[in-house]
Amino acid sequence: TCVGHSREELHQIADRIHADGFRNVMTLRGDPPKGSTEFSAQPGGLQHADELVSLLKERHPDFCLGVAGYPEKHPEAPSAEADLENLRRKVESGAGFVTTQLFFRQRGLLRLCRALPQGGGSRYPIVPGIMPVLSLKQIQRFTTMCGASLPAQLVKRLEAAGDQAEVMETVGIDWALTQIRDLLAHGAPGYHLYILNRAKSALALAAGLAA
Repeated sequence: TCVGHSREELHQIADRIHADGFRNVMTLRGDPPKGSTEFSAQPGGLQHADELVSLLKERHPDFCLGVAGYPEKHPEAPSAEADLENLRRKVESGAGFVTTQLFFRQRGLLRLCRALPQGGGSRYPIVPGIMPVLSLKQIQRFTTMCGASLPAQLVKRLEAAGDQAEVMETVGIDWALTQIRDLLAHGAPGYHLYILNRAKSALALAAGLAA
């Protein structure tokens, strides 16, 4: 991330990662440091993710760089079109693939796919980010932070689970399974799971997809 680093420090980090044999790198602007509400660049540092992509690609051209995409707009973007323009700028700076923020409605992913060139020799894999819901309060907090929306049908099912944690987890995993199956059926190159270090949900999804 750009957080807390000067350009020279980012060069050193890139060199160390490259020397250790890594070639696939996720590049993000990053969230404001704890206690801050707005992002500000470090003196001599970078302000945006596209700048980080350019810096890393120039330093090590063989890096394959991933960037973030927001199916429902980055919460700091002034408009949907400005958000898509930011994504296009990251791709044009040298990114090789896009991993999305979590979402629960497939139409958001279509928005990103339409924004990037997908023909004529140019194709940027867009990897959908899926979060299996484990708690209604938790997911409401997360979606507020990242700008994603919760479908009314999903909220209704989670509310019906009440305080039964296992039932709520089952609802969340079932919704995620349906999402993933539909995405793969329509050509998604894979999927990224946001599991918050909860391996149980990832294992349940893997078992469900293998069934």
